[in-house]
Amino acid sequence: MTQITASLVKELREKSGAGMMDCKSALIENKGDIDQSIDWLRTKGITKAAKKSERVASEGLVGSFVNNNKATIIELNSETDFVARNEEFQSLLKGLLEISINEENILKLPYHDTGRTVEEEINEKIATIGENIRLRRIQNISTKDGLIFSYTHNSVADSLGKIGVLLAIETSLNMDNVSELGKNICMHIAASNPIAISSDEISEEVIEKEKQIAIDQAREAKKPENIIEKMVEGRIRKFTEENALLSQVFVIDNETKISQLLENKSKELNSPIKVTKFIRMELGEGIEKKDEDFASEVAAVVNKK
Repeated sequence: MTQITASLVKELREKSGAGMMDCKSALIENKGDIDQSIDWLRTKGITKAAKKSERVASEGLVGSFVNNNKATIIELNSETDFVARNEEFQSLLKGLLEISINEENILKLPYHDTGRTVEEEINEKIATIGENIRLRRIQNISTKDGLIFSYTHNSVADSLGKIGVLLAIETSLNMDNVSELGKNICMHIAASNPIAISSDEISEEVIEKEKQIAIDQAREAKKPENIIEKMVEGRIRKFTEENALLSQVFVIDNETKISQLLENKSKELNSPIKVTKFIRMELGEGIEKKDEDFASEVAAVVNKK
């Protein structure tokens, strides 16, 4: 029997783009012959994953999973919204969420009991589903003394949608006391997209960038140098208030600041409530999407069959 070495498997993987276990199976079937193994993989439709992985994947889903005092949120991309609504794609995302609850770097971890790693499982799905699939990002959140809430906007299934929010609140109260508050703040975060909990947590880099924009705009408008400083100061104050969660106005009543909302609830329940962390993840943030109309997208999907 031909010995299938790690270097042989690695070589086939680099040439075919297939997963490790698929490459090993191909080499065993073809007695270690690389070229015959590539043909075998092509026959099985597995090497298609290599070319598909080069295509832009800007659709997909954001999914979240909460387990007691831990939670995880993932963006898994596909090329089209059709595939994002596919049960196989959604099942893959749910499986990834279960694995990532304790670890953000999961590509080399086993994918449940399949005998494949997470990376290999994704390649397997690329081949079987017929589109590029990309695990774009994972973020975890936890709390020692509090509760975690989640919210999914534009959901297509339980905790799977276009925008996902996780919120950690420090409190000694139980879930029943603050469930509505937690959900409402999550919904507010989804709608208002704050960049920090409080103004003093907004990074200096972001502040300096806004300052420079304000200075350039003032000079472009021919404002005198002696009043530019005051204009910039006011602009930055407004910017931090509008982008920090606690100073934002609650979107549901459009009048109460989030800080006041928390204070009111704390007084009502005679127990302090504090936001300690939040994560907002929106599908496709920062991805340059192809400009295609709906008819073209349908035609592209039909022509793949």
